[in-house]
Amino acid sequence: MRYPAVAGLFYPSDPEELLEMIEACYLHKLGPKTLPSVGKYDILGLVCPHAGYVYSGPIQAHSYLQLSKKADPSEEITAVILGPNHTGLGSGVSVSADVWRTPLGDFEPDKEFIDMLWKECEIIDLDETAHLKEHSIEVQLPFLKHLELLEIAKFKIVPICMMFQDYETAIEVGYFIAKIAKELNRRVVVIASSDLSHYEPQDIATEKDAIVIKDILKMDEKKLYEDVINYNISMCGYGPVMAMMRALKELGGREAKLLAYATSGDVTGDYSSVVGYASIAISRLLE
Repeated sequence: MRYPAVAGLFYPSDPEELLEMIEACYLHKLGPKTLPSVGKYDILGLVCPHAGYVYSGPIQAHSYLQLSKKADPSEEITAVILGPNHTGLGSGVSVSADVWRTPLGDFEPDKEFIDMLWKECEIIDLDETAHLKEHSIEVQLPFLKHLELLEIAKFKIVPICMMFQDYETAIEVGYFIAKIAKELNRRVVVIASSDLSHYEPQDIATEKDAIVIKDILKMDEKKLYEDVINYNISMCGYGPVMAMMRALKELGGREAKLLAYATSGDVTGDYSSVVGYASIAISRLLE
């Protein structure tokens, strides 16, 4: 069992308070202003922020509203969640096979997918240590569980924590996610957990963030990597985003759409040092 590390810090630990806060994120002025509902788009991938819900939750909600439009309550979705490693613990790329507990209920791992992933992809280790205190994956789970509680979707999870975020590593991870998804005939959503610029003045942050957002919308993972390095952009999850884009190219992702962008300054009113947040969905339109 992987127990919550940041419940009570990044989001409420009390289930009722947590549900209230998630719904408030959807209805917030920076959120989508509507609650989840089933629709017609087949969402294959998402970029989601992972700060405390009071800062990034409304932007995060845009992604999960779109995910609700993929859902079929009768069919289980494997959510492959890629997050950066902020703690420095564990292996360079680590997949978890534990059950993950949230205040709203537990998530079972997709054990067959996970077992194939770490055995076939040499760079991925089965390692729980990297996940013990890491928040980037954990903060996505209450939003997923909320969709389950609304009977919109059912999920199993594949949590992947990336300390190594170089281009070659990300491409290899993405390739094997897609390969195994196809071999197992899984219905998957690949979620890349990342914040954008960190602790820059608002004008600089938005300028730098526009560069990486443009690269993601073009689904150009090599350009994203080059721009993060060349422009010194402090995006914490560029490796997970590159891996997600690579996987989705193999799985039929065709359209990337910016759902929302804001900074912490838009919440706090302090624009002197902000963190950037974006929600992006990659989909194929169902006929």
